[in-house]
Amino acid sequence: MLLPLLALFALPAAIFAAKESTHDSLVKLAAQSGGIIKLNAQTYDLLTSPTRDWSASIQFTALDKRRRCSPCREFDPAWTAVAKAWSTVPKETRDNHFFATLDFDDGTTVFQKLGLQSAPVVLIFHPSEGSRRSANAQTPTTYDFSSGFDAEPLAEQLSSFTPIPIPYRAPVNWALWGTVGTLALVFGLTIRFLAPIFRSRWTWAALTTIISLVMTSGYMFTRIRGTPMTAADGSWIAPGFQNQYGQETTVVASIYGLLSASFLMLTLVAPLQSGSPNRQRTQIYLWSGVIMLLFSVLVSLFRVKNRGYPFKLIL
Repeated sequence: MLLPLLALFALPAAIFAAKESTHDSLVKLAAQSGGIIKLNAQTYDLLTSPTRDWSASIQFTALDKRRRCSPCREFDPAWTAVAKAWSTVPKETRDNHFFATLDFDDGTTVFQKLGLQSAPVVLIFHPSEGSRRSANAQTPTTYDFSSGFDAEPLAEQLSSFTPIPIPYRAPVNWALWGTVGTLALVFGLTIRFLAPIFRSRWTWAALTTIISLVMTSGYMFTRIRGTPMTAADGSWIAPGFQNQYGQETTVVASIYGLLSASFLMLTLVAPLQSGSPNRQRTQIYLWSGVIMLLFSVLVSLFRVKNRGYPFKLIL
């Protein structure tokens, strides 16, 4: 009569010891593998025991190259980073939630039992006992990959099921900072060497002249109306005052630019040749002839554009 009573009293202690043994085994497995338990069919059953006072996040993946699972290899670094962040929390809290990975080649039967047809998949198993017990402990929660494979949204979602939020911090993006620093250095050196050019009044005069020539030649007219560069038949001069092709704008702007340069040569450069009368005379004749020729071309274009215009200069 005494022995059955002793056995009856010893049963709760045995059950408690078995739980402690299972939990201790999981803690050791997590410590041995850097915070992520590498599962097989047996350790999976151990981690997801029906009577558990711990929770677990399990990654189901297929990392072997023969499986050709690119998403698995893409997601695994984020999973490892979040698990490593969880391993930094105090032990009394850390040991209440486990991170684990089950590869397809190590647990084919588990994949079949769960009906998993793709990877990666993350399932969160809730405690069935203790202060954190859940009414749906036997039904795991599936992680939503709609936020992508980044570690930050993963840590944020899993923090809803861990005893405390996962202390994940995104690592410093040294590549980005290196790129920014390099661009800043290049920009600084460029400014230093190009500063004399930017400070020169001739630079700004040239830019102002070019912009003025382009705008007065009808650039904005063609951009606003969306006119093509040339007509369907290849002609580039549009008839009438209300039409203009893009190529026409380019040609007119070029002629205006050449005329401006010719006038500058005639009024600024030729007078400086006072030491050589023959050279000065040659330049005056040359640039005067260029101006007459360019004006003749401009008038010819005007005649083509406005048919019936009766005047011409040379051409």
